[in-house]
Amino acid sequence: MADAPRTVLISGCSSGIGLELAVQLAHDPRQRYQVVATMRDLGKKGALEAAAGEALGQTLAVAQLDVCSDESVAQCLSCIQGGEVDVLVNNAGVGLVGPLEGLSLAAMQNVFDTNFFGAVRLVRAVLPGMKKRRKGHIVVVSSVMGLQGVVFNEVYAASKFALEGFFESLAVQLLQFNIFITLVEPGPVVTDFEGKLLEQVSTADFPDTDPDTLHYFRDFYLPASRELFRSVGQSPQDVAQVIVKVISSPRPPLRRQTNARYTPLAALKAVDPSGSLYVRTSHRLLFRWTRFLNLGLRCLACGCLRIRIWPR
Repeated sequence: MADAPRTVLISGCSSGIGLELAVQLAHDPRQRYQVVATMRDLGKKGALEAAAGEALGQTLAVAQLDVCSDESVAQCLSCIQGGEVDVLVNNAGVGLVGPLEGLSLAAMQNVFDTNFFGAVRLVRAVLPGMKKRRKGHIVVVSSVMGLQGVVFNEVYAASKFALEGFFESLAVQLLQFNIFITLVEPGPVVTDFEGKLLEQVSTADFPDTDPDTLHYFRDFYLPASRELFRSVGQSPQDVAQVIVKVISSPRPPLRRQTNARYTPLAALKAVDPSGSLYVRTSHRLLFRWTRFLNLGLRCLACGCLRIRIWPR
């Protein structure tokens, strides 16, 4: 007798990784999943429904969910049969990039409200049921910026560092309940959202920012960032495939799926736990060794440096 499909709740499915993941799970040939694909604004559900095709209404349902609202989370869960979630995928997130002095505290708080507290809010809502059933899987779309800071991404990186610490701590307790956690840590993901964000910040004023800092941001960081996305950016489909494998395969109590192309930079922190080596190397690559940085990225892109993107 086949097992009943597992209910998978995914946040942030209007585009990007969330949309691709929802569609891939809904089209599983063995029909192992009942997908609840959520988004804050249902006015943006058209792309998801089109991609879902015949799976819509069968193995995929679309629901409204604002991860920043307790009421919205409760309403979403009440629409799930039995209120039981077997797999939770915390994917909803927002970005923020630019000189710190030019960013408002409100914008910074919005990043944490969505990226960190939004994930915490969802986990708190599904944990009682998972604990009662003594089984469950929580997948968190983090980032390599949750492992190492990146210049002009201080607030976004901080929100991902917070996720890493929170879920690593929680994993110890949840092992007692047979609940597992996976942290997925992609590098740059090429989406329309990311492209628009870089375009917007390239012409933004960033008030209260001194001329030197604006110069470093516009003339050093932005060109390097565009080259990074162009050379080694991953597609949402690629990241979604990794998450599908994670959900379908046996899992340790805490599992990290990290973009292996970032292993050399991560290794710098392992060699020098003080962080000084990583900071100095990153500084030199961006501000002094720009041509070397671009060459390395292009080598990764053309395959002359054969590095597997995701570890098995």
